Amino acid sequence: MAERLVVISDMYGAKKGLWITSYLGYLQQYFDIVYHDSKELANIELEVCSDENIYKAFKEGAMDTAVAHLLKKERLESHYLTFCAGGSIAWKAGLMGLPMKSLFAISPLDLEAFDWKPECPVNLLYGEYGDFEKKLPSEDWVRHIGVDMEVVPKFGHDLYSDEKIIRKVCLSLLQTMLRKQYQL
Repeated sequence: MAERLVVISDMYGAKKGLWITSYLGYLQQYFDIVYHDSKELANIELEVCSDENIYKAFKEGAMDTAVAHLLKKERLESHYLTFCAGGSIAWKAGLMGLPMKSLFAISPLDLEAFDWKPECPVNLLYGEYGDFEKKLPSEDWVRHIGVDMEVVPKFGHDLYSDEKIIRKVCLSLLQTMLRKQYQL
C-alpha cells in the first residue's frame, strides 16, 4: 500500500499553479496523494488578487481559517509536501495536533513566528532571495527549532515552480521513502 502524501498549494492555489501538475505527475505512482488548495482552505476571495493582497489576507486571519479547515479535513497520519503559505498552514496545524509523518515545506512564510516545530521530521527549502519580506529564517532559529534547511543559490521565493527544483524535491521525497521502506 502506498504512503499517503498531502500536498498543499502556495497562496495562489490551483488557478496560478500549473507547475503543481509536474509534482503530481512524478509522485502519483508512488504515493496516495491528497491535494488541498491553500486559497480555498483560507476562503480567500479578493477583487484584486495581487501578491500583496493575498499575503495580507493570510496574515490578517485567513491563515487561521485555513488551519481550522485542514484540521477538519485531515485525520490520517500523512506525509506533507507544501508550498509557500501551504507550508505555514501545515506547520501551524501540526502544532495543533494534525497527525504528520513528515513535513517538506518549500518557501513557507513567516515561520520565525513559531517557537517550536511539529513533532515530525521537517525539511525546509528556500531560494536565496527569500519570501515577500525578503528574508529567510535565521540560522539561530533553525538551530533552536531543530529543522533541516537548505537554501538554493540564485533562486527566489517561487523556486518550487522551476523544473530543476521540482525534480530535486520529488527525488528527495522518493529517496526518503525508499530508505524508510528498506531501512537503508
